[in-house]
Amino acid sequence: MAAPASELARLVDRFDDVTVRDLAWLLFAPDLLQEGDVALARPLSSSAERDATLAWLQALDAAPQSLHDHARNPKLTRLGIYAESLIRYFLAHGPAARLIAANVPLRRQRRTIGECDFLLEAANGVRLHWELAVKFYLHIDDGDDDTSRAARLSDYVGPNLQDRFDLKHARLVTHQLGLTSRAEFAALGFEGPWRAQLFIKGRLFYHGLGGDRIEPAPEIGADHLRGWWLTASEWREARASPSDDKGDKRAWVVQPRMAWLASRRLDAAAAETLVSESAAIRTRLETTVAPTMIAAYVRDDTGGWKEESRGFIVPDGWPQEARAFAASAG
Repeated sequence: MAAPASELARLVDRFDDVTVRDLAWLLFAPDLLQEGDVALARPLSSSAERDATLAWLQALDAAPQSLHDHARNPKLTRLGIYAESLIRYFLAHGPAARLIAANVPLRRQRRTIGECDFLLEAANGVRLHWELAVKFYLHIDDGDDDTSRAARLSDYVGPNLQDRFDLKHARLVTHQLGLTSRAEFAALGFEGPWRAQLFIKGRLFYHGLGGDRIEPAPEIGADHLRGWWLTASEWREARASPSDDKGDKRAWVVQPRMAWLASRRLDAAAAETLVSESAAIRTRLETTVAPTMIAAYVRDDTGGWKEESRGFIVPDGWPQEARAFAASAG
């Protein structure tokens, strides 16, 4: 039972530990895709499972060391692997489904042809095959003033222009979700039948601070999480705008990749340091040479700091390269 974007912060903010917050985000964040041709995973399939999981997370938040030991590996630098480790912990120790196996390789003539992310048994006895994808794409338009063209999955590109949503979608649907129906999987002896589902979370970023008005591609989930992106020049102009009435009351923070999941909270000491560095960060981003995710924090009613929004600053030449990459879809 994923939560609408408006409710997600309330669910996640009850937890203090960063790793527990990331796990809660994976479980409750809206799906990036609509339920349609692709069956979507439902990690919490009932109100009872939702309530039991929130209670379990609350207990884990009070004593998170076992989760840290499982997921906080200093050698672990890939966000997708980190997300997999969190879901594996939930399936192994949480109150909902039961983990049967994870990262199951399929081989043909000693060559790996795929790997099933998760094999599990739901509370009702149904055996499920989950493929996990956590993606962050920037929406790129065609560069003219005609906004009548509907968005397409190919308009969503990875910040480093090495990934595109239509390509990822095709790979997941035509290859990954079909692994448990292959003869190579049957030979492994896992008793079925298996129902394949896609567990897909993330955030999509739209051009401009008013990008929330852009109509997404029809395959995109209605409640998907949104962010914004600006070029370095647009960022510089936004900095100079008198409409930014929060001024020094807002802190800008560069988000390292491993902090791309749940929103963060800042205590007073951390916020004081970040506010003092915020101006330098904003200036440095005016000449960024690579897309950089940042978050804006504002002071809340308790005196702490909460995340207000998240976006990317991209080099001025990035949109032209991104349009070419999107157009290569044909």
